Amino acid sequence: MTSFAKVSIKGKMSFMTDRTKVVHIITGLATGGAETMLLKLLTGMDDTHFQNSVIALTDAGPIGDSIRELGIPLTVLGMSRSLPMPWDFFRLYRQVRKHKPHVVQTWLYHADFLGYFAARLAGVKSIAWNIRCSYMGQDYYRGISGLMIKILAALSPRPEAVIVNSTAGRALHKSLGYHPPKWQIIPNGFDTDEFKASTEFRTTIRDELGISPNANVVGMVGRWDPVKGHDVFLKAASHFCKAQPDCQFVLVGAGCDDSNVELLENASPGLRLNLHLLGERNDIPAITAALDIAVCASIGEGFPNILGEAMACEVPCVATDVGDCSDIIADTGRIVPSGDDLAMAEAWAGLLALPVDEFTELGRKARQRVDHFYSIGNVIATYEKLYKKLAGAKDHDKSVTSR
Repeated sequence: MTSFAKVSIKGKMSFMTDRTKVVHIITGLATGGAETMLLKLLTGMDDTHFQNSVIALTDAGPIGDSIRELGIPLTVLGMSRSLPMPWDFFRLYRQVRKHKPHVVQTWLYHADFLGYFAARLAGVKSIAWNIRCSYMGQDYYRGISGLMIKILAALSPRPEAVIVNSTAGRALHKSLGYHPPKWQIIPNGFDTDEFKASTEFRTTIRDELGISPNANVVGMVGRWDPVKGHDVFLKAASHFCKAQPDCQFVLVGAGCDDSNVELLENASPGLRLNLHLLGERNDIPAITAALDIAVCASIGEGFPNILGEAMACEVPCVATDVGDCSDIIADTGRIVPSGDDLAMAEAWAGLLALPVDEFTELGRKARQRVDHFYSIGNVIATYEKLYKKLAGAKDHDKSVTSR
């Protein structure tokens, strides 16, 4: 018995050392789409075949706490968001070299840039960039951000792969001069056990906010940022509450609270009584399940998480025609022109005027689309397959359909 135990332990240790080592480098770990997708990826990857570690260039944020809870090594470099110093780059290089990864996966532009040079200097042969956006508004492509994108476009043949989460993101970056050896489209993935229709969630959240069970509730989840279109949402809500004064509106995300003077200035006096500003929350599945309509009002997105999360909760969506929103929603919601608050209000009215059975059917079809196209298991399996290929290892026998 003792002899058998020793052999088993040795065998397991040898197997574990054969894992593909992946170092993820990301700008920061505040709550956002890229950061959330990284956390979902780390949570679901097969740790018998992969060994992950994370380097955050700036700060840890709430996502960093969740990564640590997974037991995944996290290094936070505390770099300045404006202008990193040379010694910051050297610290990044040392961290990459220490981990000796088979693959370096970078997330977002600044990490793509610094991570590429640090990884190459450390001798890493396989690097993948991860782009999470499409068109972000003309101002975004000027100044330092514009210069960074031009440099990355010139460097784009050098990483082994560039991942995008939307066809719109790929098209935009092609037009900006990106020409990598391999494009890989991997959409955002969603856990339909976590995000689902729930009478309990609906009741709990509405009770908390003092909202009637029969009231219509329109909501948007996303940090306060000009690109997210909160001004358009609030203008649309101001129009809508004149016609339907009982409708309630919910905003969730960092900066969406009563201390945000600019946000409050965009809300008409008649709207404020019906407006619930929840700030940053950690119960997004419950809040989403309490909505009747979920909204994406952004002027620029690749694949907004709010759509997949709401659709998984059987909540019809209204979104601006940016990124891949129209492909994601298909015939389960409504698409409106970016920046058109009147069109957005009309889309809400059209959905809420549907007979109950038709409205319910839209929600059911929305969840089916998430199950079929955007399940987290399939998305993680696609990442795993790419990392194995980049590392030069044989694919293990855990197929996409087995998840």
